[in-house]
Amino acid sequence: MKKTIKTLAVIGLAAALVAGLSSCGEEKKSDVKKIQVAHTSYYKPYDFVNEAGESDGFEVAVLKEVDKLLPQYEFVYNPTSDDDLLIGVLQGKYDVGTKGVWKTAEREKKYVFPKNPIGASVIGIVVRTEITDKVNDLPSFAKYSGKLVPIGAQNAMYNVIDEYNKANPDAQVNLIAGDSFEVQAGDAYVWVTEGRYDAFVDIKLSYQNNVEKDGAPYESYKGKLTYIPYKGIPTWPLFNIKNKEFADAYDEAIQKLIADGTVSRLAIEYFGEDVSALQ
Repeated sequence: MKKTIKTLAVIGLAAALVAGLSSCGEEKKSDVKKIQVAHTSYYKPYDFVNEAGESDGFEVAVLKEVDKLLPQYEFVYNPTSDDDLLIGVLQGKYDVGTKGVWKTAEREKKYVFPKNPIGASVIGIVVRTEITDKVNDLPSFAKYSGKLVPIGAQNAMYNVIDEYNKANPDAQVNLIAGDSFEVQAGDAYVWVTEGRYDAFVDIKLSYQNNVEKDGAPYESYKGKLTYIPYKGIPTWPLFNIKNKEFADAYDEAIQKLIADGTVSRLAIEYFGEDVSALQ
């Protein structure tokens, strides 16, 4: 009888320990906060959905590395459109969004920007190939004519050229604010090719996708136009205005990933070059 009682006591103690460990595990798991991450589904190689239907891209890969360093968070990825991303982060549907975003004063009023960018995009000018013996950078373009396709004053590209002009008073590009936020690339390629303007400010990736790739929509301009890179512009994740604490945690993690070379390695994997090094 005593043996039976002892056996039951041992079994009860073991069950209690298992239940306690289980409840501790459940409590620990419940402490992990799910973070809804929005990203564009088509902006290769920054953010996209791969053939396996998985969230992929340089910025997604960086965020996955950030997630590994933040055990208090669990990232959930949501491929979506530009508009849904911007509105969703603004309204709190998503905690963070990433889509190759540039920082602007207007966006800083609506979102939390961390201290550290996630990557960079290369910006430069598209010129007629026939003038590349005289034009190989912005100063030489300014000297040649500086006749640039107008840029909307609210466009971040306008600020880039404006900052260049302020830093180079003796080699300024003729910067004209356009009526619209963004000129269609196809129109700009035509204007430059025909000589109406001598250059168009464009993102390197956009030019590659529009002109250089086989089957690109403006492949007929290959050879007629040449892309001249200027500099890398930082790209940022956008955090909901209430997520300052999460943005600070991101900053701590991204600093480690920059220091140990992870961000550079991923940039080379997705872009073929370390775009951040061009800043």
